[in-house]
Amino acid sequence: MTLPVVAIVGRPNVGKSTVFNRLVGERLSIVEDIPGVTRDRIYSTATWLGEKFQLIDTGGIDFSDEPLMEQVRQQVQVAIEEADVIVFVTSGQEGLTDLDETISNRLHRTDKPVVLAVNKTDNPEQRQMVYDFYALGQGEPYPISGVHGTGLGDLLDEVVAQFPQKEEVADEDDTISFSFIGRPNVGKSSLVNAILEEKRVIVSNIEGTTREAVDTYFEDEEGQRFRMIDTAGIRRRGKVSEKIEKYSVLRAYSAIDRSDIVCLVIDAETGIREQDKRVASYAFDEGKGIVILVNKWDTVENPDQEFQKFQAMVRQHFQYLSFAPILFVSAKTGQRLNRLPDELKTIHKNQNRRIQSSVLNDVLMDAIAINPTPSDKGKRLNVYYMTQVSVQPPTFVVFVNDVDLMHFSYKRMLENQLRRAFHFEGTPIHLITRARQ
Repeated sequence: MTLPVVAIVGRPNVGKSTVFNRLVGERLSIVEDIPGVTRDRIYSTATWLGEKFQLIDTGGIDFSDEPLMEQVRQQVQVAIEEADVIVFVTSGQEGLTDLDETISNRLHRTDKPVVLAVNKTDNPEQRQMVYDFYALGQGEPYPISGVHGTGLGDLLDEVVAQFPQKEEVADEDDTISFSFIGRPNVGKSSLVNAILEEKRVIVSNIEGTTREAVDTYFEDEEGQRFRMIDTAGIRRRGKVSEKIEKYSVLRAYSAIDRSDIVCLVIDAETGIREQDKRVASYAFDEGKGIVILVNKWDTVENPDQEFQKFQAMVRQHFQYLSFAPILFVSAKTGQRLNRLPDELKTIHKNQNRRIQSSVLNDVLMDAIAINPTPSDKGKRLNVYYMTQVSVQPPTFVVFVNDVDLMHFSYKRMLENQLRRAFHFEGTPIHLITRARQ
């Protein structure tokens, strides 16, 4: 499901990045006591009372003619357009300014809910300044301190209350949801069109929860129903004068959240880029099934000779995706695309596979017999038993005498044994270690 998007906006030097870092729990944005430090938008994920959402930090809005200010304003405008809720940050240290009023007037023209935060209210004098901000007409101003974290709970309560109602398309249990993810111009739209041209039994087009996206339903020859999640909707170059790669990341994250399986599309002509790794890492962390599609394979000279080299390169760059199948395809010619639905069905089956505890523990005991448990400072790891606790992805809990003795290499060995025994192709598996009471 798509995560709500919250954009933090305001004039320079009101502490937006400090608030951002406090909310996400990491020092992701550079914080300096000078205006204009943040220029690009910075994305991260935050959680409040179980509600997970995307958070965007933006540069300070300034209507001067200083260098780069036009680019900063464009970055902020993109964030505002993408946001479900806008947090308008002002400063209680400096009080209400003309620039605050100008920005507030601009925000009034949007149809987005705005939550007003007055930062730097660390002492009684600054808190008295809060009442001046009612003049902006943005509702109740929330006094906060990004440095000390005070007042952020009340602010987040209001932000979460403004989230749009969760709307999910009611899918049948056996519908497989998948999306094509990758950099611009790798052929995602062409792959969508090629599949719909081949699979002519289109069930319906239903608007998805992602703005400007359309989810397409189709069936294969065996009657398996698929939901293909559209990742289009990137604005035209004329409206966003920035590198499209940056803007497409948030779109990709939204599509991943709503997918069972992610098809990571790599361009055979240009190879692997950093954004491919970022998107793949997010899909892996979210426990999604993954297929790697090397598109435009029809343009490669000597494909038989290049096949092994390209496959080795993919495995080298994505070592943690060793479980993901690789398909060398062509949207233009349809090469090997007929194999994709079968791959998706196999992965979906593996994602939802449940293993009986008795069978699971037979495999565990065999693995321990072949690879004895490690010891540290005279204390040996004892592994008692394993049980499966969930699916999508398959998740297992291993009970031991001391979780600190479970070295990551031994944990990886157990994961590999599970894969060999139960063929979890295309899906991550999670192994959780717990101490037996």
